[in-house]
Amino acid sequence: MKTPLTTPPLAPKTIAVLKQLDINCVEDLQLRGALTAFLQFKSISSGCTESLLWQFIAITENRSVQNITSAEKEYWRKQLKLHPPVAVFPVETIMQQWMQQALNAAQQALLLNEVPVGAVVVYENKLVGFGFNRCITDHNISHHAEIQALSAAGKTLANYRLQHCDVYVTLEPCAMCASALIQARVRRVIYAATESKTGAAGSVINLFANRQLNSHTAILGGIMATESQQLLQEFFKKKRH
Repeated sequence: MKTPLTTPPLAPKTIAVLKQLDINCVEDLQLRGALTAFLQFKSISSGCTESLLWQFIAITENRSVQNITSAEKEYWRKQLKLHPPVAVFPVETIMQQWMQQALNAAQQALLLNEVPVGAVVVYENKLVGFGFNRCITDHNISHHAEIQALSAAGKTLANYRLQHCDVYVTLEPCAMCASALIQARVRRVIYAATESKTGAAGSVINLFANRQLNSHTAILGGIMATESQQLLQEFFKKKRH
């Protein structure tokens, strides 16, 4: 049985914001994690103070705020600084809509006999960049889908910094593309299939979570992963035969 979020200890407005984050009970908060929930809360609500973090930690650990020691608070402050960027992502239907556009771009790569990976850049729910793999066609190793899409978006918006943009890509970015996405200050990256050999969003390394870098980009994977994997598998199957 689900354990409801109650007042006290949380204020009614806090519970209302948590519902916007799809955190509707104690179990949801525990699953999300106190740090992630706090950072997501902070991204959509003004006036968010450190005291809310202690409340979230107390709830997830089934204890009182008064029992959180000074040493524990210092530990959590350090963990907060090390936490990867977070964001509130669009609803599933919206993400699927844009990922389908990225899959359409991947089909263009397939027509050129390129590895079928596609990417789109979205600004204020409008398409501003579209790209697909063209490395073989252009004799240029840097012409991955993400680089192509970022370049197109930069021209559309007349700015190489894309901090208010989202990028949808059909395959987990490699280190080169992850670096470009971070350098462009893209707000959110949503990818479909994981890449076990070169993935730089957690499969091999996670550049987006590396706090030594000037990171701005939140990452989410698994949106329409099956469709992307099928496209890639069919491509490589034909190559082998």
